[in-house]
Amino acid sequence: MQRTIARLRTLLRYRELFFQLVSRDIKLKYRRSVLGYVWSMLNPLLLMIVLTLVFSNLFGRGQGIEHFAIYVITGKLLFFFMSGASSRSLNSVIGNAGLLKKIFVPKYIFTLAVVTSELVSFIFSLGALFIMVIVTGVPLSWRFFFIIIPIIQMYIFCIGLGLFLAQATVFFRDTQQIWGVFITAWMFLSAIFYPVEILPDRLYFLVTNFNPLYFYIAMFRNFTIGEAYMGSLDLAIRGAIAAAAMLLVGLVSFSYSKNKFILHM
Repeated sequence: MQRTIARLRTLLRYRELFFQLVSRDIKLKYRRSVLGYVWSMLNPLLLMIVLTLVFSNLFGRGQGIEHFAIYVITGKLLFFFMSGASSRSLNSVIGNAGLLKKIFVPKYIFTLAVVTSELVSFIFSLGALFIMVIVTGVPLSWRFFFIIIPIIQMYIFCIGLGLFLAQATVFFRDTQQIWGVFITAWMFLSAIFYPVEILPDRLYFLVTNFNPLYFYIAMFRNFTIGEAYMGSLDLAIRGAIAAAAMLLVGLVSFSYSKNKFILHM
């Protein structure tokens, strides 16, 4: 508890650097882009149009998924957030090796800034989702406001995951290649393009009980196009446990190894 309070105090002291890093990451992402931040909304919007015109006719009706385009895009948006935050976290420490060798700054602040900048981009993309929800005729309800729950949980989960991957990459550069394969497999095991019910019983059990990404996607869908409130409560509990566990793993592994970073950068 004391270490947690100490970390929060340190973060408050370096809050200006943190905000500058987040701002820098967002600006670099859209540097030399004519439309700039508009792409955060335009990319998912174009993807939704493709899904509506093509994939809803190919898969949505056959699999009995109502609002298939929204079903898929909600999963894709959350996966993009997870994938972007984790993949960029890999280089968040070693990419700032020059700065870390010259001055003292909390090493975790670079990973935290990367994950936060991905969260900002994700929030921008929700505008496109909201537009598509209206266009496709999905009934709007007060439950839509509860999407903040899976978003916060996933943000915390990504911080923990990012810290773990950042410190692992310092010692094992192959982590970057391994993670690329892993994140692809994770996508296909998270019921983004298909209903989870079509999975074999054993795989269905593993995905619905031990896949944090599925927890957040399913919960987000429930609040967007579903009505399973009790199911959302169960998912929220599982999602909170997964987020807390991943954050703990990330903090412990990062704290244990951070003093050895300088020897491997």
